[in-house]
Amino acid sequence: MVKEKPNQVRTYDKDGFRLRAACVCVRDETEQEVLLVTASRNQELWIVPGGGIEPTEDPRVAALREVQEEAGAKGILGRCLGVFENVECKTKTSVYVMTVNEVLDDWEDKGIGRQRKWFSLAEARYQLIRHRPTMCDYLDLLLKQVPVADASRGIPAPS
Repeated sequence: MVKEKPNQVRTYDKDGFRLRAACVCVRDETEQEVLLVTASRNQELWIVPGGGIEPTEDPRVAALREVQEEAGAKGILGRCLGVFENVECKTKTSVYVMTVNEVLDDWEDKGIGRQRKWFSLAEARYQLIRHRPTMCDYLDLLLKQVPVADASRGIPAPS
């Protein structure tokens, strides 16, 4: 199912959950630092970059697009951490690990004042736990899973 709002198209599954994609952006293969962005509605809160999947768009492509728009970062998409259901917000988010290999000086959401910053996993978790506890689940899984040794097998960011 697809619903249109001004300037955006939202895609829903058969149960009415809005489909989203996001990336836990890591600085390198050690996965000890993650890139967070400020929330568009409250510039004092930090979030994992992500957003809606467009109709017929692959979740992996959507994740890369959202990171580039929100964080101005490009990289190699690695493993999927899972699909996270948020019953309260009625969303299902496919979350991937992306190793950042380029940070752009200018990006789409910089124009609305969005900031980005590298955090240790502990610091990132602290930033998220107060207002986005579901996003802490992403980081918890990142800690539990073994990184893919050959990140070059991932999907490169769109040009």
